[in-house]
Amino acid sequence: MLYKFKSRSAPDLIMLEPQGRQILQIIGKTPGTSGIITAAQIPGAMAALEAAVAADEALAAVAQEQADEDGAERPDTVRLRQRAAPFLEMLRRSVAEERDVVWGA
Repeated sequence: MLYKFKSRSAPDLIMLEPQGRQILQIIGKTPGTSGIITAAQIPGAMAALEAAVAADEALAAVAQEQADEDGAERPDTVRLRQRAAPFLEMLRRSVAEERDVVWGA
């Protein structure tokens, strides 16, 4: 399944189901086949997502330190920051123009 996020303020954003579900859960929305993030809800959603990104970065830093101490190489992974960046940009544009973000599967 794919999640397709839409806003009149930004290009459509398509995410695979696991990543879309993760983003929706972080911002406090129930993942489903469709939904809405109202313009009034966007600042809270952005704060929740930015906090989750910061927490993920902190965990990654600890893991990197541990890998450095053990002399092991840590495989390259796609972090939450990279996955969330396009969605955060959509939210920024949408809140600036007071537009809702909707999604459908």
